[in-house]
Amino acid sequence: MLPDLTQYMWILWLALAFVFVIVELVTLEFTFLMLAAGSLIGGLGVNLLGGPWWLQIAMAAILSALLLFTIRPLLLRALRSRDPAVATNVDALYGMGGRVIAPFVDGAGSVRLENGESWTARLPDGVPDAGFDVGVRVTVAAVHGATVEVQAATPPAERTPDHG
Repeated sequence: MLPDLTQYMWILWLALAFVFVIVELVTLEFTFLMLAAGSLIGGLGVNLLGGPWWLQIAMAAILSALLLFTIRPLLLRALRSRDPAVATNVDALYGMGGRVIAPFVDGAGSVRLENGESWTARLPDGVPDAGFDVGVRVTVAAVHGATVEVQAATPPAERTPDHG
């Protein structure tokens, strides 16, 4: 006589939920977390209440699908709304300030940006070289390969004291 294996279904539900949680830790997309919750609540919950194996599987599938299509999008939206878009690589150079380290001749010169990098720089078409001497503050307007296009940095606005 073979033993009734359905009495050990609770072990299957725990193991399945454990595997889903491990996979979730690798993917970080809340998909397998919802499957783990469905397995624990639906499968293990119905098992502990004495439900048949087919009801356990059905409840685990229904709860997993419900969580996947309702809770997961809310969690992803909440998670991603807090992450500000951080400019990196070349995108981080736009608007960055710097100082001229080699005078501009025929629209070409060299600048040291605020991040410490030295770049070959060009002035926009039609802008004279005068006024872009060593030490002058500039701002990156565009990046063209290994050359940045700079413009004169606007001085900070003067504050006027409040009188009253």
